[in-house]
Amino acid sequence: MPMDPNKALLVIQHQLKELDSIYQDTMEMSLNTVAGTERVAKWRVRTIALLTESVGEKAAQEFARLQPGMVFTNDLVEEFTDLVDCFRLPLNALGQQLSKAAQRPPDGGS
Repeated sequence: MPMDPNKALLVIQHQLKELDSIYQDTMEMSLNTVAGTERVAKWRVRTIALLTESVGEKAAQEFARLQPGMVFTNDLVEEFTDLVDCFRLPLNALGQQLSKAAQRPPDGGS
């Protein structure tokens, strides 16, 4: 069954909203970056499964390989922000690719 770019885009947009919600809750409400990091880890597992279903195995594997870079600041807030950005930016880029694919005519533009 071919991938539906519109459905995949909706999945990605929903996952981005969830990630933003985790970030907002952590930074503005609880200030507990350890709990926020645990929530991001659970979100990531769900996101990988949803990407596998909606976008395909290759994109899901690429997302699963993402790892935040080394941190040398001992600043938990900065580390948490870097963690969220590590996943937000590639997922956003994938959403933009799918948005372009959804706008293309199904027959390749002929």
